[in-house]
Amino acid sequence: MVERDKVLGALPVVAGFCERLDIRGIIDRACPIRDVALVTHGRVIEALIANRLTSPQPLVHVEDWAERWAVEEVFGVAPSLLNDDRIGRALDAIAPHLEGIVGSIGAQAISAFGLDVSRLHWDMTSISLRGAYDTPDEDFAQPSYGHPKDRRPDLKQIQTGLAVTGDGGVPILHGAYDGNAGEVNQVVAAMESLRTMCGERSFLLIGDTKLVSFDNLRQIMAAGVTFIAPASKNYISAEVLAACDLDAATPVDYVAQRDVGAAAADRGSYRVLEDRWTMPPPKRTKHSGLELRRVFVWSSANAGAAAKARTKKLARARDDLDGLTRGLGGRHYPTVEKVQARLTTIAAKRRVGDYLNTTVAVDTTGKPTLQWNFDQAALDAEAATDGWYCLLTNLDPDNVEAGEILTRYKGQEVVERRYGNFKGPLAVAPVFLKNNRRIEALLTVICLALLIFCLVEREARRAIAPETKIARLGGYRDARPTGANLFNALAELRLVPATANAPPIIPAPTGLQARILDLLDVDPITTR
Repeated sequence: MVERDKVLGALPVVAGFCERLDIRGIIDRACPIRDVALVTHGRVIEALIANRLTSPQPLVHVEDWAERWAVEEVFGVAPSLLNDDRIGRALDAIAPHLEGIVGSIGAQAISAFGLDVSRLHWDMTSISLRGAYDTPDEDFAQPSYGHPKDRRPDLKQIQTGLAVTGDGGVPILHGAYDGNAGEVNQVVAAMESLRTMCGERSFLLIGDTKLVSFDNLRQIMAAGVTFIAPASKNYISAEVLAACDLDAATPVDYVAQRDVGAAAADRGSYRVLEDRWTMPPPKRTKHSGLELRRVFVWSSANAGAAAKARTKKLARARDDLDGLTRGLGGRHYPTVEKVQARLTTIAAKRRVGDYLNTTVAVDTTGKPTLQWNFDQAALDAEAATDGWYCLLTNLDPDNVEAGEILTRYKGQEVVERRYGNFKGPLAVAPVFLKNNRRIEALLTVICLALLIFCLVEREARRAIAPETKIARLGGYRDARPTGANLFNALAELRLVPATANAPPIIPAPTGLQARILDLLDVDPITTR
């Protein structure tokens, strides 16, 4: 290692993709600064994006990171200008303009990278926060208690939504929402933003059960947008699922990602049925019902998992009930009231209340007695629904058959995978900023980093097609390119900055690093 070199890593890749997305230009046009300023907000935000992608630590000591890394050479930002105060002012500056910035960058991504936006996946998640945030800015997402995905109900949260393309899983839209906001209420606004971003392009919107409400679907259909989403039990009852005839269902030629390497006999199988259904309007409204297709899906994997889970919970409930029976009249269960309280706990904890029948009485000595059994008819009724769920859609049956509905819906896992990237390698944890204005702006920084992370993955895969793997990308083995292993492969690149007598050089890049840069069409020496 040369004594005066700096860490280069994937900074040239980040800078190149920032330039193609025009991130600095879009931000600087939205948030201009005085002529005397030493650095624009756009340059600061680009540096923060690079920080998320190359050294994702809690958002402190960014100035020290920039000193060690070739940030000044690549992004044109002196490390001293990335102090906490300047970063805070940049976050404050972009916060009021986030909707326009996000929309413009998303539209640029579609145009510059030729993204296919005919299928888009939408979902929301929660971000837990440290700090009280007792006086939040009312113009931005409100931290509050809710139903956190990380099961930390003791912490306040902000929610965020992502819309990602079926083409490469690229997040072209994101938004921040109040911590206690209902997910179902955010769908229409997201759909309208996507319509604006996609322009004249039509798209299929795919979501989870939170997408389904009468008003959401009515507005989606009125906008000329097609959708696929699973129906919750509020719309499709267990009785309807139990009535599905497996023998009449059509097999679907679909292999789940988890089964790709398995023998044919060991793979999960899928079958579908479909019918037409009119979703009734809410009471006291003048709207007509919505004419929809119901595609009933049976999954052997889901059926097996449901049966196994039921067997396990019944066994555990049986052990608890046997223990209660042995303890009747003893120190812990001396009265009918104590026995009833324990039965209530067992039914709730083991989730067997729908088919647990009990009779509690008192014998001649005053000792509580208990008779119990599991209602076989109720168990059989539940078992009849094993493996079945229902997808709702307005896609034309003449153009898209039921099996294709399932295949398209299964792409929904891509947005869940991107949330894994969002909360894993790119996240700021813990999130503890001065105010919710900066929190919302920081979420945009992370989501823009995620956008580049996913575009890098997509571009590498497109560049090697029809091959699917890059030699030795997984260390000693060939591997399919992912955002994570591409950035890891470039992490050890170094840069010897230019001097008055010598140009900048990259000492000893590996063949793999050179290959990746070539695939991504990035010149590592070019500075901004």
